This record gives sequence, structure tokens and C-alpha cells, in this order.
Amino acid sequence: MAHRITVLLVDDHALVRRGFRRMLEDDPEISVVGEANEGNEAVRLALELRPKVIVMDCAMPELDGIEATRRILEKFPQAGILMLSMHAEETLVSQALQAGARGYVLKNAMELDLVRAVKSIAAGMTVLDPQVSRPDALKGERGGGLTPRELEILQHIVAGKSNKEIATDLNLSANTVAVHRANIMDTLGIHKTAELVVYAIRNGLVNLP
Repeated sequence: MAHRITVLLVDDHALVRRGFRRMLEDDPEISVVGEANEGNEAVRLALELRPKVIVMDCAMPELDGIEATRRILEKFPQAGILMLSMHAEETLVSQALQAGARGYVLKNAMELDLVRAVKSIAAGMTVLDPQVSRPDALKGERGGGLTPRELEILQHIVAGKSNKEIATDLNLSANTVAVHRANIMDTLGIHKTAELVVYAIRNGLVNLP
């Protein structure tokens, strides 16, 4: 079924992969097309199978999930990668998002809704576990010198929308959105979208669903 969301599962524990496969394939809109037990195999299968979403374990022997993510996206930038980890450290979250992952979720979270997370990633959204999304020390920091319109556009950027999509939503021209995006990056001293997303979330500049 062509409309299904295709998923590659990457985890070095077979039991974990089996559990995740069952969770995902209970939903008729999702199809698990492959499994990998380490990072190098994940890279190979991602390029071979070209899944819509890759559920990636962060900590694996040999090649970890963050480096595997980086290598996959260099050759297959369309992949939506959801990082699963046992750890909530800001540094790891930041590294994962900077590598290009669109989401970071804790594996041991009681309320882990993998199906919803996979569907959100497939729709181009950013997914962050509530326990890691906004560190307490940064809550309440706002603005960063951005105008209300720039903050509004930043919210759409974090949601994974293109300039054209943002322009349609806000009834602006794509060129105007591109100028705003450039101004946002100049103001914050950031030059990559992934880093912009990390900064916006960590500093509470956007509202997460």
C-alpha cells in the first residue's frame, strides 16, 4: 500500500525492535520495512529501502545513532529520523537535533506513544519528549530580540515547514518569508536550520504541542 508510512527500526536489542514493530504495525497506516541492529547496517538499509521514517536508537556499539543519523542524511536528506534514548541530557538532545534528527524521545517514558511520534515525524513536524524539550533553567527566556512576526515564523520553522508552506499559512510571499528567516538567523547568530530549531526550543521561543 503506497500510502503507508514506511519505517526502518534501528536498535541493538532484538526484543526492543520486536516490541516497537508490534506497536507500529498495529496501525494500518504504518509498515515496518526493515530492521537494523547497529549504525552501519542502519546506514546501508536506509539508503537501500529509503523509508519515510527511521526510528533510531541513540546508544549503539560501533556506530552510534547520532553519527548514523548524520551519515544517512548526507545521502538521503528526505529521511525523517526519530531518536530514541534512555538519557535526557541536554547535550545529547542538542547533538541529535544538530545531526538532523527531527525528534528525540525517551525510550523509558511511560507515556511513549511511538505511533503518534512516527506519524508526526512523517508529517514533517519536530517531536520532543516533554522531559527534555525545555530545560528548567531556560524557561521564561523569551524574545531574543525577534519581532512578533519573526517569532511567528520561527514557530512554523520549528514545525518543519518550508518557506512556501509558511507563506501560504501567513498569507505572505515566499520571498518575504525567506527574508524573515535570514533576519532571524542573523539576529540569533545561527546559520543552520537544525541549530535554529534547537535554540528556539531550548530557549522557550516557541510553543510545543
